[in-house]
Amino acid sequence: MSDGKVAGPFEKIVTVTVDGDAVEASKAKAARRLSRDMKIKGFRPGTAPRRVVEAAVGLDVLRREAIDTALPDIIVAALSGAGIEPAAPPRVEEMRDREDSGVDVDIRVTLWPELKKVPDYRGRRIEVTSPEVDDGDIAEHIDRMRDQFAELEDVNREAFDGDYVLIDVMTSSGDKDVSAGSANDLLYEIGSGAFLDGLDEALRGKAAGHIASFETILPAGMGEHGGSAVSVRVLVKQVKGKRLPELTDEWVDDISEYSSVDELKEALGEQLGRSRLAGSRAEFERKLLDTLRGEAAVEIPDDLVAAEMDSVLRRFANRLAGGNITLGKYLEVTGQDEDSFVADLRSQAILNIETRVFLEAVAKQEGLAVNDDDVAEMVAVLASATDMSVEDYGKALREGGQEKALAGDILRRKAVARLLEVATAVDADGKEIEFPAADAASGSETGDEPKPAEDEG
Repeated sequence: MSDGKVAGPFEKIVTVTVDGDAVEASKAKAARRLSRDMKIKGFRPGTAPRRVVEAAVGLDVLRREAIDTALPDIIVAALSGAGIEPAAPPRVEEMRDREDSGVDVDIRVTLWPELKKVPDYRGRRIEVTSPEVDDGDIAEHIDRMRDQFAELEDVNREAFDGDYVLIDVMTSSGDKDVSAGSANDLLYEIGSGAFLDGLDEALRGKAAGHIASFETILPAGMGEHGGSAVSVRVLVKQVKGKRLPELTDEWVDDISEYSSVDELKEALGEQLGRSRLAGSRAEFERKLLDTLRGEAAVEIPDDLVAAEMDSVLRRFANRLAGGNITLGKYLEVTGQDEDSFVADLRSQAILNIETRVFLEAVAKQEGLAVNDDDVAEMVAVLASATDMSVEDYGKALREGGQEKALAGDILRRKAVARLLEVATAVDADGKEIEFPAADAASGSETGDEPKPAEDEG
């Protein structure tokens, strides 16, 4: 392999040689590959001798196939021997014939980008939502609990959001009634945004006996008329308001594990506090990474973006397949077109790469490293989420060549944890927020799927 020429900030062109002997040696294998797709009388697919295949396809075709067959192993060996680790599949740029019937091949190799300068992250102050819980937060949560146990009672007044109405709905198109969207004795909650677009607006402020009319488009899922414009008439037959249960010790004892209102309030305060703290910590991590990543602008080679897009799409498609959903069906359900999906896919891929490059630069600057104990601990955690033993899970990782990728994930998690240690979260008033040490080490630094019309990196 000849020394590489620089092709871009993080790309180089290297030249490898497939000599005549290597081409000749791979012709038999190439012939077998070609014969699998050929119908040759007297031979099963893949069994025709080389001379028969050569006669059928010609010397030039067999030679090109032999070169294609030999080239991948030669490229891998050459790059490995030179200590070059490509970040994306190498791409053939040019081939030149040699006098010994071999070829010299120029290969474009994409390398992982590196930051020339890491943004200053120590002492950063990032504003996040305050995790503090007050009496109003607890009261609001209790009101939602009471709402779940509310009873409906007839009321003699106009209906508004949160009220229920018993209605008859009639839809028509021109002078013809339409069954889709029509219903009798439908109990509907005003403000729910369900059923028909425009129904909430038509019902607000209406009392029993009132008839409301409006125009709308039927939802796409409503049979043959879905997506059609219709006229709607709604008869309000009854208005029902919610009667919330009284907040008493007896009610709390009946519906919860707590025996008194005070005990419930204390428990809710603790639960809301933990939830708010976790939310603020996640917001702190997200905003800190967004800020620093934006300052660590780096040019990303197109081949690396394409490779990461393929990786994100493969993982996403596998998850969809696990739910027996095709990608086409997903796009249909979410209302995305192919162009917007690909744009989201590209954005996610760039986000993943930028995050990785930045975090690995932080890890290098901080002198962070991954040891055998780190890997063993993570393997145990991952294995516990499956039906596999720790030993079997570790073996599967090694056999699948995933140990290095796992070590990289651990390193980047350590980098996230270090960033959170040396930066400070503050609320809107500038008050510093402290997070439990155990929370500060989580760090899910990359996303891995396109966002619906999802993976944050």
